[in-house]
Amino acid sequence: MSNDRLAGGAADAGADAPEGRPADGPEPGKRSSAAEMLAAAVRAVESGERSAASFFTEPKRPAPARPARPVPQRTPAPGPGQRPAPDPTLTGDVRQVLAAGGAPEQLAGQVVEALGEQAATTLREDPWRLLAVPGVRPDQADGFARALLGAECTPGDERRAQALTGWLLERAALAGHTVLESSALLAELGRRSVPDPDEALHGAIAEGAVLVFREGPEGEEEQEAEGETAEDASVRLLLGLDRYAMAEESLADGLTRLAGTFEADQELDWEGAAATAPSPSAAELIRAVAASGLVTHSGGEAARAEPAALVAAARALGLRACAAAHTEDGRRRLVELGETEAVTLAGLLSDREGPGRDEDGAWALDLLAVLDAPQVDVETAALLVESLADGARLVLSGDPGVLWSAGPGRVFADVVAARICPAVVSRTPDPGPIGELVSGIGIGELQQVEAPGKEVVIVPVRDAGEAVHRTVQLVADSVPRAIGVPAEHTQVVTPGHGGAVGTRALNAALKERLNPGPGRFGGFDPGDRVAYVPAPGRMVQGTVVSADVEGLRLDCAGAAVVVPPGRVAEEVRHGWAVTAHQAVGARWPAVVVVLPGDAAQTLTRAWVYTAFSRAERHLSVVHGVDQALPRAVAEVPAKERSTRLASLLQAQAQGAAEG
Repeated sequence: MSNDRLAGGAADAGADAPEGRPADGPEPGKRSSAAEMLAAAVRAVESGERSAASFFTEPKRPAPARPARPVPQRTPAPGPGQRPAPDPTLTGDVRQVLAAGGAPEQLAGQVVEALGEQAATTLREDPWRLLAVPGVRPDQADGFARALLGAECTPGDERRAQALTGWLLERAALAGHTVLESSALLAELGRRSVPDPDEALHGAIAEGAVLVFREGPEGEEEQEAEGETAEDASVRLLLGLDRYAMAEESLADGLTRLAGTFEADQELDWEGAAATAPSPSAAELIRAVAASGLVTHSGGEAARAEPAALVAAARALGLRACAAAHTEDGRRRLVELGETEAVTLAGLLSDREGPGRDEDGAWALDLLAVLDAPQVDVETAALLVESLADGARLVLSGDPGVLWSAGPGRVFADVVAARICPAVVSRTPDPGPIGELVSGIGIGELQQVEAPGKEVVIVPVRDAGEAVHRTVQLVADSVPRAIGVPAEHTQVVTPGHGGAVGTRALNAALKERLNPGPGRFGGFDPGDRVAYVPAPGRMVQGTVVSADVEGLRLDCAGAAVVVPPGRVAEEVRHGWAVTAHQAVGARWPAVVVVLPGDAAQTLTRAWVYTAFSRAERHLSVVHGVDQALPRAVAEVPAKERSTRLASLLQAQAQGAAEG
């Protein structure tokens, strides 16, 4: 795609995507005119001069019955071969527009998918709408617009500003945010050469492309008592896309509905069930669920037995109960704990697994326990809660130390932080040297542990070449020989895909050693270990079986999967080495964590905790980051995310108490 820049210096001066919150911002102690304008709007709403509906989207009071509000309907990720091909007529028209703007004609299908049937007309009228296509950067959209518009193309074009605003918020969503502070968004617009970011943002808000929210002290009297006014920094002005705003508000309403419609089962012997629970923490969880429609449960791998015991106890009491894991491997581990009817969350939401639905469209369930809850994004959570009937019980269970969801939001952490329901913290520790090591990391301490059976091994390396060499040696020779875990049950985890020691480099070296071949099926050979990603945040491991005109054929834990040729590059990678974000829902008998020197600046406690805790029996750490590892564990907990769910839940709880 063309990388031409706009006349007048409209260059994409920043990174392709904000790493969380943009670093740039207004001068300390000063407010931009947009912030002043938004603050003035707040005062207008509070004084009655304008209605809240004309400018703000405010949290609603909890509704007593289902549905609490319209839930965002998201089409489940299509399975292999289910994605319809774009209409050739539509793509033909789009190809012509793309060619006229110097953009690759191969994008036509993605453009139609992003912009709909009028995609060609839309692009002619507003070339910057090309930013709606995943992977397109602002500088590329600028070049495309310049080729189509010529002298009419200017850096201050309001169409450009509006498209950039949406693109920035979508990029923020990829980093986990559901909203951004106004100062952060203004700074990012300025970095991308928008001449008047204040005016651009005001225009985007006026057009409805962006929603604005106010968070801070309520009421002028309270602010005056604290010596503050509505213009103080204590009032946060947050901006977001309606897609994620609707999901967060629907989720908040749904969780409040479950808590508000719950009625205790006086006739059921919950106390008897707790008395026979397999552990004190399982008994505590059972008692909490007996008294509340919404409960959170925190703990490590060993604590997974507690929600499994809860579901078994609920069934014994005659309730319709189900346990759902985020991944297929998580479901497998539940089955090993005796929960043979466990399902995956994706299977439950698509109605391929689970109890089915009643005449009202709700699941035929009295209790749902969702494990791996930190991996559930806000849109998935909204769909999940909307599918539960009034009076049903919901348990959100997970390990708070692991990396958060691939999609936007931090649902589990926000529900815990809101303190609107019982929060059970398991006292069941993960056993052995690996469990001891991971528990220390969880509280910010990287400690040496006794490992008489070589459960934990540190392998120092000096450079990238040595890191790759030692990793291959560990997987192919040392771990099978010394630990007894074969290469096919050993997983390599590394910080990223690129670089000299990323997944691409490590997978190439591991393939050469473990399954050499010419890559005759688009880079893959029969027997290759692969990571199949049918939807963001959901990885399934498999083995290549063969390929034909229908696509690449995989064996994924006994299930036959066919990935169409056009989706192989997007959804399939070699899988001997994966990132921690891909590995978060699974565990393996042996894990080799690779920490190359260039990863020092990217490590966080959550990343280290997640990578190290993937190992069941043996953990090898290929260590090339020196003191960056203990520093990350002690000082860098996790990358922050901007969300509204906790404040929405607290506001609704307060409204219910006052009502």
